[in-house]
Formats: sequence, structure tokens, C-alpha cells
Amino acid sequence: MATAPKAVRYRAVRTFKRALKSPLIFLERLPLEILLKILSYLDVSALYTLSHVNKRFYQLANDNVLWEKIHKAEHRRKRNLKCDCTYELLQMMSRMELEDPPENFWKHQHLNSLIKYDTKTLKGHLGILNRHTGLPSRTKQVLRNLRVTWELTVSDQSGHKSTFEPSWCRFCETSVSLSWSGGGQLSDYKKISSLHLHGVRRIALNLPGLKTPGRRFLMLKLDMQAVAESMQIIGRDKLVELKLLQPGIIIGDQSSVAFVMFTLHFHRLVERSTNENPLCPILKPICNDVDPEHGLYGYQLHVALNDTTCDIMSENFSQLFCRKADISDGLMRLSAISRSNPSQHTPLSGSVSLPWSCESLQGNVQNCCVLSVTLVDFYQRKFWCVGSAVSVQLQETPVCYDYDGEHFLILHQDSEGRVEIQLVKEQTRFVVVSLAVYVAVGKVNKHFGTSY
Repeated sequence: MATAPKAVRYRAVRTFKRALKSPLIFLERLPLEILLKILSYLDVSALYTLSHVNKRFYQLANDNVLWEKIHKAEHRRKRNLKCDCTYELLQMMSRMELEDPPENFWKHQHLNSLIKYDTKTLKGHLGILNRHTGLPSRTKQVLRNLRVTWELTVSDQSGHKSTFEPSWCRFCETSVSLSWSGGGQLSDYKKISSLHLHGVRRIALNLPGLKTPGRRFLMLKLDMQAVAESMQIIGRDKLVELKLLQPGIIIGDQSSVAFVMFTLHFHRLVERSTNENPLCPILKPICNDVDPEHGLYGYQLHVALNDTTCDIMSENFSQLFCRKADISDGLMRLSAISRSNPSQHTPLSGSVSLPWSCESLQGNVQNCCVLSVTLVDFYQRKFWCVGSAVSVQLQETPVCYDYDGEHFLILHQDSEGRVEIQLVKEQTRFVVVSLAVYVAVGKVNKHFGTSY
């Protein structure tokens, strides 16, 4: 947009300083045309800020004529910012025989165009893959550059809704953990009817003291009544009890909910958070009628354990396989660490616990952590991705007789498979003595077009 002369900008600023001191008197004296002329010299950030002064300024700052000029000037400045959406919407308005565009039409059109331009520019970075995990290596940077955040909406049984910003966010190698606490506003989980997770795309505007505008995209809806019966207690300390609602979602429960924590795996997280189409389309099954072991070999597995402050384990395993004859109970077993091979046993780098904080409260739930699993097939396609909090359960029967310490099990299970990690505690450290992934044969058949 062309820059106004310095003298004109000075007069506009001076006029609005006077307006903010006595806005009602100012509005009575100036005609509408003069006000709109003054506003035409303001940028997007100034207009958005001005719209929060009062109802009158809100109407003026959202005028379609002002925003149409801003949008078209921005399009001329960025030739690669295509106006396909603008053209389609104008055609739709023509078909509907509308003389004037709807309220806020050009404002929404301009903000949506800014979002699309940033997304198109940065999504190319997702094509650079990490050779160990098979996931985009710049997921964290792309999410931050796109100014993506997440919001949690809690609905109670009376229909009241409350929306919360994350109280903290921690990125790990293959997942991100998010926590929301309501400062006493979250009720007893038994009174919550549903949880809605939204990805939010913010726009880069200079708005000190105001929330930046953006678009919300529904990522997940959880019906609390549907998960009430299957809810599991995975740990507790003196203050809270951790309940696993479903893989990836836990609540810290006191007399009311202290916090809600989500673990989101990086697989297509940018697309899921911004409602964009996947960078790589969903591939069709690769059939092979000649190879009798097709789909049973060549897997690469990455397993990470972490808490809310540091990493505990990050290991990569390649060339995993399962013989056709070893398929049992509808599951394909892929062994990464064997009990019978001590050279594969892996010590953890820290204690297994889950520190948490909530306003003035904090604690540390022992024998809990966050598990992230990424399984890639022979063709380097993502096959199974898991991100969830898990518990470390004491086992009465020893899993490995080469160690004298206590024996533990980490177990994650969902409709697509199961992860089993067996550990032994030696003095103050844990050692992984067995790690196996069990994948549902139905998932294998669907992925490879087989019929095991």
C-alpha cells in the first residue's frame, strides 16, 4: 500500500490522539467520510487495534472499502499471493445477486490470504526428512514460523464452554506435549461432557496487549462419557491422580481437574493443526504376489521416552522383521531389543517420572513418562505412529534373570497394535532388556494388500 505523506500521517496520528481523549465529542464533529479518509492511512495492525476501542470504531475499522484497498495493494506487492479465493468469492456474490459484499468480507479475505501465503512458503521445509525417524526434521521450526498454537475448549454438562491457552508446551524429537490448567476454572472431570482440541494459526501483527487474530481448526473431539468406563489410572503423587482418557490424553485430577495434557505426534502435525492437505498424499497399497514375505521385513523403528523436562531415551532400530510362521493371535511381532542378547540392553539416561506444574502447585509422579513410537516400512512410508503418556508397572515375575533388581513393564496398546518395553532397575537406573512392537495383521494387510 502506498505510503502517505509524512505531514498527512502526522495529522492523522495527532487527530486520533485527540479522539482517544474525547471520542464521543470527536465523533459528533467529524463526518463519516472524513473518518474513513483518516482510517485509510492506517495499516492492518492499527485498524485491528482501533476496532477494540468501542462499537463505533469497530464498525469503522471493519469497513469493506478500507479492507478492499488493503487487500488489493498487498496482492500487487506480492505477485505470488494468488487471488483465486477472491475471484471465486466474487463470482459467488455475483450469482447471489448481492449488491454489496457481506460485512467483514474483505477483512476476512485479506487475513485468509496472509495465512495461505505463509503456509505455501513454509510447507516446503517439511520435505526434509530425518534419516533416523523418517519424519520432517523441521516440524518444530515450521510450526513456530507459522505461529501455530493450540487451544482446549472444555464443555460441561450444562452446555457452558471455556477455552484455555496452553500453560506450557514442550517439543521433543518426534512429539510435542501440551498442558492446560484452569486455575480452578476446570470442574470435576465427571461434570465435563467433552473436550475439543483446536489448532490455531495466528497472523503476524504488532498488537501489544491484544490477542493476535487467527483461524481455528478442530483437530479432536473427545466425548468424556464415552471414555469414562475405559479410563485408566497410570500414576499418582500426594496431590494428583493421573488418568489416561485415551492414548495421548491424560488429566491430573484433584477434587477438580488440575491440568489436562495432550501428546501430539509429529506425523502430519502441521497439516492437522492448520487444516492443510498433506504434503504427501495417502499412498495406495503396494501389492506383490511373488514375495511370500511381502510386508513382513525392512521396518525401521524409532522409540523415545521423555518426561516434561528432559529426554530419557531415544533409540533407532533398523531392518526389523517377522517371519510369516511367527504371526500369532492376529499380531505381527517386531523385536528391537532381545532379553537373550545382553549387548542390546540399553540403560536409560534419567529417572522415569513425570514432573507437572499447575499455577502455584507442582509435583512429580513417579514411574510415568511420555512414549513416542515411529514405525516406518520398507518403502520409507510412515506405518504406525504413537504418542502417549504411559506408566511403568512393577512385575512380580522377573523378565530377565541376568539382573537382580526389580523388573518393570511399559505397555501401550490401541486398536492398531501394542508396544512392550521391559526394564530392570539396577540401583538408581533403569535398563531396557526387551523392546517389541506388535502390529495388527489387519493393518499390515491394508497397507500392503496382503492377506495374512
